[in-house]
Amino acid sequence: MNALSRIVIGLFSLFFAVLAAPDADARIVKIENFASSFVKARNVSILLPPDYDGSSKRYPVIYMHDGQNLFEPGYAYGGKEWGVDEAMAGRKKQAIIIGVWNTDLRGREYLPAKVAANLPADLRARIEGLHGGASLADNYLRFLVEELKPYIDRSYRTKTDRKSTSLMGSSMGGLISLYAMGEYPEIFGNAAALSIHWPLADPTKASEADRDAIVAAFDKWMKQSRMRPGPNRFYTDHGSVNLDSFYAPYSSRMDKLFAAAGWRRNRNWSSRVFEGTDHNEAAWRERVDIPLDFLLSRTK
Repeated sequence: MNALSRIVIGLFSLFFAVLAAPDADARIVKIENFASSFVKARNVSILLPPDYDGSSKRYPVIYMHDGQNLFEPGYAYGGKEWGVDEAMAGRKKQAIIIGVWNTDLRGREYLPAKVAANLPADLRARIEGLHGGASLADNYLRFLVEELKPYIDRSYRTKTDRKSTSLMGSSMGGLISLYAMGEYPEIFGNAAALSIHWPLADPTKASEADRDAIVAAFDKWMKQSRMRPGPNRFYTDHGSVNLDSFYAPYSSRMDKLFAAAGWRRNRNWSSRVFEGTDHNEAAWRERVDIPLDFLLSRTK
């Protein structure tokens, strides 16, 4: 190999190394069995931005539910994961992603308690029965707000203001993301809910009266909550295949509630339908860039 060839190869190697550099220093910190006074201990996975260790910058934070499904395929449901680490790689706007793992009490922890409380007693009993008992969501939110977030803010260089603090989840994780922002709107400025599970439980067994009661329960809770369009921002979506195929009758009515409450589409609120997409991690992986853009659009 002559000198010119070595120089050319060296330049190409340097070029590709620079392209790869944004991913090189990205790392995941895993906390095993994070203890809580409010809920069962659980793992927490923390994705730090690629340039975190080499800078003194502070970063916005996104708290994501079902944390074992986000980064590591060995732990994800069905062996598939969202690929959030890949989605964040190379982004101009970076964030610290907190993956909060679920437990065997997932259904109860993600079921919005005050929404359930607004349901007729028989419907509430049926929904709680499918989840194994009464909602534990308010305790789960206390864990996030009083224990996990203070630890993250002490331990990492975070931006702690409302516009820089977001939540994201899918299905029931979408419900708890909205509920957390509604209950703590001064802390969480943004929430994203992919394939949000408006039916609360099994939609195949829901009657028209059940749908009416569920939408009315959300409406009552929203009016009582302190979240407001502008200071708070909300992204929601759903597909049209399998479980997602049941969501349209709910989402169309929820869209009307948000619009009537002053939320402005494509400003502080986004509601989208992805035709032909399923209710699984592979589908959410395909579009995760869209809610990430939404959540980080107010950050610098």
